[in-house]
Amino acid sequence: MESWMLIAFDSTQQALRTEMLLEYADIEIDLFPTPKTITAGCALSIQFPKDELASVQQIIVQEHVDIRGIYYKDNHDRYISIEG
Repeated sequence: MESWMLIAFDSTQQALRTEMLLEYADIEIDLFPTPKTITAGCALSIQFPKDELASVQQIIVQEHVDIRGIYYKDNHDRYISIEG
C-alpha cells in the first residue's frame, strides 16, 4: 500500500468519527493499527489513498476533526508527517 497515507489520532472517538465521515464521502479507507513509530494517544489509524488527500483534508477542516497528523511512508518505510 505504498500509495496510501495514514491519519493518526489522539482519541478513539475521533478515529471512529472520521471513519464514518470518510465512508459517507465514499473515500476508500482501512482501519489500521497505529505504527509504533508514530506517537499518538489512539491505537487506531486510518489509511486512505494518496490521491484522496485534498478531500480528506477538506473533511477534517470542515468537520473540525482533531487529529495527531497525516503521514506518508517514504522509500525507507518510515512514516513522515506531511506538516514536517
